[in-house]
Order: sequence, then C-alpha cells, then structure tokens
Amino acid sequence: MKPHVELKDFWERRLESDWTESGVGYKALGRAFNIWMYRVRAEGFRREAATLGLDLPTARVLDVGSGTGFYVRLWRELGAGSVTGSDLTQAAVERLRARFPKSSFLQLDIAEPGDALEPGSFDAVSAMDMLFHITDDDRYRAALRTIGEAVKPGGVFVLSENFLQRPEERSDYQVNRTLPWITKALDEAGFDVVRRVPMLVLMNAQVDGQPLWRKLWGGLLRAVTLTEVTGWLAGAALYPVERRLVRVLRESPTTEFMICRRR
Repeated sequence: MKPHVELKDFWERRLESDWTESGVGYKALGRAFNIWMYRVRAEGFRREAATLGLDLPTARVLDVGSGTGFYVRLWRELGAGSVTGSDLTQAAVERLRARFPKSSFLQLDIAEPGDALEPGSFDAVSAMDMLFHITDDDRYRAALRTIGEAVKPGGVFVLSENFLQRPEERSDYQVNRTLPWITKALDEAGFDVVRRVPMLVLMNAQVDGQPLWRKLWGGLLRAVTLTEVTGWLAGAALYPVERRLVRVLRESPTTEFMICRRR
C-alpha cells in the first residue's frame, strides 16, 4: 500500500499526461474501448439519477473525484441547478475550470477537506469509480464521514464500487473491499443503503468472479484491445450486450452502483 502523498503524485502525473477516458478509466484497455465503456456508465447513471426523487433545478450537487468531468457533465445535462466538482489533483481542477466555466471546482482531499465543504449543504453527492483508490481504510472511512457531513438529512449519495462478496483484494493503487465492510462504513457515516445495481458486467475486470474466469476474461479483454482499432471494434460489439446485461441482472462481477440516503 502506497503512502497518501505518493498516491497523490501518481494521480497528478497520470491525469497530467492522459486527461481522457483511459486516464480515469481502465488504462490497460485503451481509450477507444473506454469510450464504449463510458457510454454504458452514462446510460446507467442517467437511469439511476432519474429515480432519486431530487428537484434537480434547485438541487445542489457535489461530485467527488471529478477527473475529466464526466459526471459533472451528466449532472448538468440532467438539469441540476448547481454542480460543484472536486479532485485531488491540480492537473484535473485547472482543466475542469476551463471546460465547465458555469460550475465551481475545488482541489481537495475528500478524506481531509478542512473547511472547504459547508456541512449539510448538498442535496446529492456522487463519487464514481474513485473511492477504491483510497487504499488506507481509515482514510476511506474519513472520506465517507466527510461526504455524510456534506449531505443534507434525506439527501442522496451515489457511488460506484467493486463490492466484493469474496475476500478483499489489495494493490498499491486500488483496494477492492467487501460488500459487508463498505456497507458498515456507510452506516457509520450516517447512510442507509437503498439499492445496489450493476454498472458494468463484461466490459471491466471481473474482480468478483471465480479465479479462472477472472484470468481468462481479463486476458481476452487485453488481447482484443491491443490496438485502438481492435479496442473500438471490441467495445462496439460488447456495447449492446452490456446495455442489456446491466438492466436484467441484479448483481455484477465487477463495478456496481449503490444508492444511499442520509439519515
């Protein structure tokens, strides 16, 4: 597990050199495949956001770990009245401010935000594909506490995570934690889980699958995305299948959405 400062430097360098879908996504699969993957993510996010019961024109939204602003854009397209983005890195925040001049952006560490976020000031918070990059468990819990303090009672928290139903998996830059562990941490931060649904099924690493399947499917994905041309073709072929799977399956062997409500 890398120290926090080293992790911050890693993301600063990565987003400085690749501020695209592959920079914030599954880099090993290339940008073309990631573009198709993010289309599925966008459809799922819009579908889930439509069920939150928010009065979007008056809603104040915070997006944590905004990266390239993918979910900032989606919130704005959905009609959110105020969208504040945030990111750990200067590389992202400077570019986000130029790309989205009507939104405000904060450079902050969500585990140690200081007084950057006014308590109870947001109707909704999103943290998409970023919490598993907080490799220290205490800092992960601190991030959830920060988010819990920022959301109004009755407000919503939308996150995407790899909610493992097998033992957790740790690496230098990502920790895939278990569903019970994350659920407990959310409860401690003041959130009740409303539902959990697939975000992706086949277009990502099969982190919650059986070992042989994880290895075989991961090898196949990397093989078919060796070039941007083959990655685009593979993404185009999987896209209609993935759209169907995320709608009909109740659980996924990879990233899932979770919708929570603040008590």
